Amino acid sequence: MQLSPSELILNADNSIYHLNILPEDIATTIITVGDPDRVGEVSKYFDTIELKKGKREFITHTGVLNGKRISVISTGIGTDNIDIVLNELDALVNIDFTTRTIKEEKTTLDIIRIGTSGAIQADIPINSFLMSEYAIGLDSLLQFYDSKHVQHTEIQDAFVTHTNWAKEKSTPYVVTCSTKLADKIYSDKFVKGFTATNVGFYGPQGRILRLNTQDNELNNKIVSFRHNNLKVTNLEMETSGIYGLAKLLGHNALSLNAILANRANGEFSVTPSETVEELIKYTLNKLTS
Repeated sequence: MQLSPSELILNADNSIYHLNILPEDIATTIITVGDPDRVGEVSKYFDTIELKKGKREFITHTGVLNGKRISVISTGIGTDNIDIVLNELDALVNIDFTTRTIKEEKTTLDIIRIGTSGAIQADIPINSFLMSEYAIGLDSLLQFYDSKHVQHTEIQDAFVTHTNWAKEKSTPYVVTCSTKLADKIYSDKFVKGFTATNVGFYGPQGRILRLNTQDNELNNKIVSFRHNNLKVTNLEMETSGIYGLAKLLGHNALSLNAILANRANGEFSVTPSETVEELIKYTLNKLTS
């Protein structure tokens, strides 16, 4: 089936609409970062950089480190942007832009998020690293797709019951990381985590400035949730979308978090840049060794 111009949107140079890149512009190993300024903080370690392109908040650098080709792409904040980035990355490798048809032979991408996050359990120290084994999406992204087969419904049903989740909110969904990537990256430097992905930074994460939230006790309920030794460890805004779409599209995904805040203790890192820098260097070493 040929995809119409309104569904597969290409720019005048045949690049994909939002990312503004061509199929040959990306590697099969891709690091995603939220902040566009962080792209250069990753690519500065490359031995060579062959490509720098950008449009809106989506900046892409592709280069080589220790003989391995890697792309780093900024997503901006939130799972709405993840919907754009994951679908367009997949299109770049699995759709023929000339015929506008889906390729019979699929390419699998390795997608590693290097991001920042806030812990909600008191025993997780700031400036530590957390690997998201599980993620629970408190946004609605995955519910727009035929995705029940990648969701862990027993966990999410238990979460809904424990938190007395308001029916007006989207139904939470639970997804897992790629064990292949986790085995490659993990070391004892990491806390293994169950990450909650929020649809916003203030009210959805329980922050109250001038507006009250629908449930002022929600964060406490999330902290106290337990299911077969699982507990929610941290809050951020992209991981569940990355995991869910990667699984649906047949890609490997892993989210690595620099813990810059601890909400339980009211702490925030005084060396955030150094912590993120250390996580970047660690990840690049693991990917290229």
